[in-house]
Amino acid sequence: MKVWIDQDLCTGDGLCEEICPSVFTLLDDGLAYVKQGDNVLKDPGGSAQMADVAPDLEDAVGEAAEECPGECIFIVTE
Repeated sequence: MKVWIDQDLCTGDGLCEEICPSVFTLLDDGLAYVKQGDNVLKDPGGSAQMADVAPDLEDAVGEAAEECPGECIFIVTE
C-alpha cells in the first residue's frame, strides 16, 4: 500500500497526524504531508510523493483517509 495527500484539498485539521503520526505530519504551511520514516515528502508533494505504508500501519492510514474532512488522502493498493 502507498499513500499520498493532495495539498490543494487539505484543510489542515490534523486528524491524519493524530490518527497515524508515523505516516502523516503537518508542516508550518498548515498542510498535511506524508512521510517515509523521518523524511517528509514535500517537494513537490501531491501524487508525485507517495509513501510506502508498513503493513502494521495500513488500518490507521485507512482510518485517517476515512476521517479526513478534506478528503485529500489517497491510498494506492498494489
